[in-house]
Amino acid sequence: MISRRNIRVKVMQTLYTLSTLENNVKPGEPQKLLQKHFDQSKDLLQYLLYFVTEIGMYAETDSYARSSKHLPSVEDLNVNTKIAGNEWLWKIKEDASLKAEWESSNVNLRIDRDLLRKLYIQLTNTDIYKRYISTPSREKNEEKEIANYIFEELLLPNESFISHLEEVYSNWDDDGEMVVQLVKGVLQKPGSADLGQFIGGDKLQFAKSLLSTVIEKNEHLESYILPKLKNWDAERLAALDLILMKMGVAEFLYFETIPPKVTINEYIELAKDYSTQQSGQFVNGILDNIHKELVQEGKLQKTAFKKA
Repeated sequence: MISRRNIRVKVMQTLYTLSTLENNVKPGEPQKLLQKHFDQSKDLLQYLLYFVTEIGMYAETDSYARSSKHLPSVEDLNVNTKIAGNEWLWKIKEDASLKAEWESSNVNLRIDRDLLRKLYIQLTNTDIYKRYISTPSREKNEEKEIANYIFEELLLPNESFISHLEEVYSNWDDDGEMVVQLVKGVLQKPGSADLGQFIGGDKLQFAKSLLSTVIEKNEHLESYILPKLKNWDAERLAALDLILMKMGVAEFLYFETIPPKVTINEYIELAKDYSTQQSGQFVNGILDNIHKELVQEGKLQKTAFKKA
């Protein structure tokens, strides 16, 4: 489910965290830090999916609360709960891997119930919701449409909801775009979440290998980079720039199935997104020079990527 770009982000974040530690890094600690980043991404995904389904399920909570009033009105006694039985949302709720994640993470105890109630009320005041409950039938397209509307038009544009995510999930800024696309994918095809395969075996191996290679080959990787820093004080070099360049050189030298052009483009974009304003151009120049040098010296062994 997770992309290679996001894997590179997680490796970058892990390397940056390690660079800030004052004490010696214990054996196995880098891999634990990396796994923690992946777990945070998966947790954000399952929380968003849970929130979407709970918006629909809240109709029953609202109905019970209103009918239990001391003097309920006719309106209180006739709350339309059609959305609570939305077949599209129930397919998500019945997904085995999601149910396991929700249970193990106690997501029901972490959800902001007050915010959930406010968003549900906001939903009930929309035209699309009023049209949806106006007919008792359940058309597949209508079930899907309202489910997508809840996520894309109700939750994502809501400042309070996004502020809530930023407060609860420190990784929202980094993972938001990726996780939003994953949620949209699940909403298009309920039952396809499979959080047990959030990061597949090949991608996990790539992440671990990239992390361990940069750590173990640190001095060797720097030997390609530091001589290229003409008129640059290595001490003043942005820490993330150096980390990204070391990751790039590691891919040049030790990951033969990744085309150099892909590597360079990926780290240019990461530098633009996570480092300084000039970092994209700077990282591009250094990696491009190192790539050309490796080609000239016959040290670039990219023989398998066309078959991969």
